[in-house]
This record gives sequence, structure tokens and C-alpha cells, in this order.
Amino acid sequence: MDYDALCAYLEQKPGARRDMPFGPDGLVFKVLNRMFALVAWQADPLTITLKADPVDAIILRRQYPAVTPGYHMNKTHWNTVRLDGSIPDDEVRRMIDDSYGLVVQGMTRADRAKLEIKG
Repeated sequence: MDYDALCAYLEQKPGARRDMPFGPDGLVFKVLNRMFALVAWQADPLTITLKADPVDAIILRRQYPAVTPGYHMNKTHWNTVRLDGSIPDDEVRRMIDDSYGLVVQGMTRADRAKLEIKG
């Protein structure tokens, strides 16, 4: 997955927006001011840090060498994914969906209603 395809997928999530709160090297994608993805857009290869269920995080790390504990993040809840082509794009999109879903799930009912998401 290349940078443009990655950003397009992240931005199509309800309420998603870009931010750079950590400086020019880290592109953060937030939903209602809560981070669900951090893209190291200048890294080669491109990397993305995503929230994950703690059990799923361990499984993904064992399944894919390109998935490591979240860089500068809580390593129980975040994974860093190296987009070097070793992980199918569908799996990367699933990881993004899971990250977004976990963040939305942790929101108040009122905030979830702002996103028009049911569940």
C-alpha cells in the first residue's frame, strides 16, 4: 500500500481528519480528536502505528515480522506496521478498521452519535 492509497483509506473513515501534533515527521489521523493512526510518512518503507486489541496485537506480531510493538506508544495496545509489501493490503485495511473501531468504541455515546455510527 502506498502513501496516497493509505491516506485515502484513512480519510474516508467517518469523522477522520489529519493533524501533525508531533511535528512534521508524524502524520496523525484522528476521529473527534482521538488518534487512531500515526503515519511515519517520510520513513522508507512507510510505517503506520495502529491501536489493537492486546491479544490481537500479539497474534499479529507473531504472524507478520513487519508488525512490531508500537514505536513510542503503549506496546500493549499499539502496533507499528512496516508497509514493505509483506502484508496484504486487505490485512492492512483490516488493521486500520480495527484501530478506528477500538477508538470509536471507547468514545461516549454522544460522540459516537456525532459520527452517525451504530453500535
